[in-house]
Amino acid sequence: MNSFPESTVLGKNVVIEEGVRIGENVQIGHNTVILKDTQIGNNVKIGSNCVLGIVPGGNQKMRKINNGEKPLIIHNGTRIGSLVSIYANSVVKENVFIGDQASIRENVTVGEESVIGRSAIIELNTQIGKRCTIQTLAYVTGDTVIEDQVFIGPCVSMSNDKYMGAKDYHLKGPYIKEGAKIGNNASLLPGISIGKRTIVGAGSVVTKDIADDEIVVGIPAKKR
Repeated sequence: MNSFPESTVLGKNVVIEEGVRIGENVQIGHNTVILKDTQIGNNVKIGSNCVLGIVPGGNQKMRKINNGEKPLIIHNGTRIGSLVSIYANSVVKENVFIGDQASIRENVTVGEESVIGRSAIIELNTQIGKRCTIQTLAYVTGDTVIEDQVFIGPCVSMSNDKYMGAKDYHLKGPYIKEGAKIGNNASLLPGISIGKRTIVGAGSVVTKDIADDEIVVGIPAKKR
């Protein structure tokens, strides 16, 4: 049977499976489920109706990711809203904020002090740096790299499959470099690179690599 610090505050109907480790001063809201072997650091606050540590499933058509069975790790000071789902084999670093209804898949790292907005979706094999902001309803496709201090506006969409499943292709999402800013409703195509401190205007469609320190707008996005 699990044993937790006296400072742990549990809501009603919380389910905590075997092997879960919980630090000091952790709060867990009503009806939340913490699955096997999940590790939670100190001063973490988790909302109601969350599911943390999900083991990924799928069918024969979906690709299989075999990185060994590693637990979900949530570091100190992180705040997680309600109705959030986070998969096993991911790491959420210190002082991250995750908004209500967000979803974070397996093999994802979220860097220190980053913000994942309400209903944002972070797909598998994605790396998010420090002090990033991923705003409401943004879709970060699998196999994406986001460096430090990047801003992703509301409803931004990304893709990682150049041929949309029509033939074999090495899946690769965008690579967004440090300090870049992506405006509302922009679309980023597979494999493109966005330079440091570059600004992508709202509603733009980025189809090719963009250099550092540029401002691009339009469909397709072009230098202003």
